[in-house]
Amino acid sequence: MAILCCHDIVLFWANMWTAGEKQFFALALLAAIMAELPSDWTLGFLYDIACQMHQSLIKWDFLPEYLPRILFSVSWVCQLWYHPQKAGIWGLSDGEGCERFWSMLRQLIPVLHITGVSSPFPFQGITY
Repeated sequence: MAILCCHDIVLFWANMWTAGEKQFFALALLAAIMAELPSDWTLGFLYDIACQMHQSLIKWDFLPEYLPRILFSVSWVCQLWYHPQKAGIWGLSDGEGCERFWSMLRQLIPVLHITGVSSPFPFQGITY
């Protein structure tokens, strides 16, 4: 999982070690980027489940020091409240930068894929 700037440049990324997109990966990336930004900056968070992330942050009181400085938007669904054009900061961004980024890296997946649950490296245990 990765967090990109509005120009689709990767700022932080996380190695997902569980199946599926878990919210804690996105929370960790959000905390990492907020920790690096000046305290008077607002962060625009455009993500397909930003509405769910926003509600989780409120419900579980996660990242309370950063929450007032985060503007949440989604590129589809929930757009009545979270439409990017309502925020006025997105321009024509479609929020699909991560998808384009992973598409560029798809050729590396077979090479970097871990072959087994118990082995951190594909050829562990082989002596030469």
